[in-house]
Amino acid sequence: MKIIPIILLLSSCTIFSSAQSPVGIFEDHADIGNPKNKGNTTYNEDTQEYNLKGSGYNIWFGRDEFQYAFKKIKGDFIATANFDFVGKGTDPHRKFGWMVRGSKSEDAPHMTATIHGDGLIALQWRHLRGAHMRDPEDEIIFPKKKAQVIQLERAGAEYIMRVANVGEPLQEVGRYMLNTLPNDVLIGIFISSHNENAVEEAIAWNVRLDKPLPDSHNPYQQGFMGCRLEIMNVFDGKRKVIHESKDRFEAPNWMPDGKKLLFNEKGSLFTIPIEGGVTEKINTDFADRNNNDHMISFDGKTIALSHQRAGLPGGGSTVYTVPITGGVPKQITEATPSYLHGWNPNNKEVVFVGQRDGKNYDIYKISVNGGKEIKLTANTSYHVDGCEYSPDGKFIYFNSSESGTMQLWRMKPDGSSQEQITFDEYNDWFPHISPDGKWIAFISFPTTINPNDHPSFKRVMLRLMPVSGGAPKVIAYLYGGQGTINVPSWSPDSKQIAFVSNSEKFEN
Repeated sequence: MKIIPIILLLSSCTIFSSAQSPVGIFEDHADIGNPKNKGNTTYNEDTQEYNLKGSGYNIWFGRDEFQYAFKKIKGDFIATANFDFVGKGTDPHRKFGWMVRGSKSEDAPHMTATIHGDGLIALQWRHLRGAHMRDPEDEIIFPKKKAQVIQLERAGAEYIMRVANVGEPLQEVGRYMLNTLPNDVLIGIFISSHNENAVEEAIAWNVRLDKPLPDSHNPYQQGFMGCRLEIMNVFDGKRKVIHESKDRFEAPNWMPDGKKLLFNEKGSLFTIPIEGGVTEKINTDFADRNNNDHMISFDGKTIALSHQRAGLPGGGSTVYTVPITGGVPKQITEATPSYLHGWNPNNKEVVFVGQRDGKNYDIYKISVNGGKEIKLTANTSYHVDGCEYSPDGKFIYFNSSESGTMQLWRMKPDGSSQEQITFDEYNDWFPHISPDGKWIAFISFPTTINPNDHPSFKRVMLRLMPVSGGAPKVIAYLYGGQGTINVPSWSPDSKQIAFVSNSEKFEN
């Protein structure tokens, strides 16, 4: 009779130990290696931030002790997050970052992208279970001016660590082939105190796990991948995911009341509350092949859009307008392709990019009543795109590859006084001017991309610069590209932008 309670106790302990504790995007969190002081990870649903508290003698030699929030995934990934310690800490070698691990065993093989309390950065690893840890001899000290951004990418058996101070481009600091980790691994964020008697604390935000596609993947032939709709405060860089889908959607506009976003999906236009929730379809009648060129007039009354008419050059993209409440679209342009990009603040004209007679693309403007289109650029051998008026109507901003790389330019509304305004190695597209006229947000593609192309599914940056001039700063690192931020996406108060990032779903 006395045996029964013991059996029940053992059974209940087994159930408890196997239970998972999901936190945010991670399936579980736990102390690895049984540290002397217990740790924990919590998630704030409102801010989408993680708080990690952890102890442990170290992550070193043949075994580890730390707090870990993780999930099981297969294949390649790009893991990116902002991290910062809370408080001064006890040991200068306390550490946090991303970890890929073979199992929850304390002596498991793993690859770790870590930053220490004193600023030391290293890509560190354990080849085999129980083996001593290794790291490269060229460890570096990264001056910690602000919270760090850490990115860990897996491409086959190769692991790549990149780091940035906030506002700066990511820099590669480590790369290593580790073929002893299985295809199925644990991936997550961690903290270790490097002192068994201490508990350290850190926060992580903008935590993203992206599943990339091969560079050879052509989405128009082989299919698109899932999307996240995100909102970001451009001044503190904090992002929130408000909507996700396995289907492709693109290019959010902020609605005039500041309470909803407008985006395109499967040829139609939808709105969604900025907190997320139920989407609502906007009636555009026959226009059911709308692309990611749509935007709202400055007076908030009308949506201009690009609908693709069948059987015409360039896919038949044609500019229309429709009341913001929905209705039958009114055709504005006749020649195709015509890709809408901006409203004149007078609400009487739109600007668009057109290709005529199969030649180069140029920027045009046209009355919302239709009629003759007016050519504003005389392109001969390069590409122009992304034309958008400044809120005061004094300039049209656009991107051009005239200098050899794609850079931001501006001109007067009649096409005169064209001047380049960014000068860097990246390929900069789609300048969007804040409603208060003070800031330019834009997307930057890497140097490996053809300057005249803006493909989907690449490691890209969103950047911000003053309209008055100055060096751009990075405000977001993401996997995206085409459809991320093609259209004006500022909030009415000029504090936030909305955009789309991409990732396939991970298989467990």
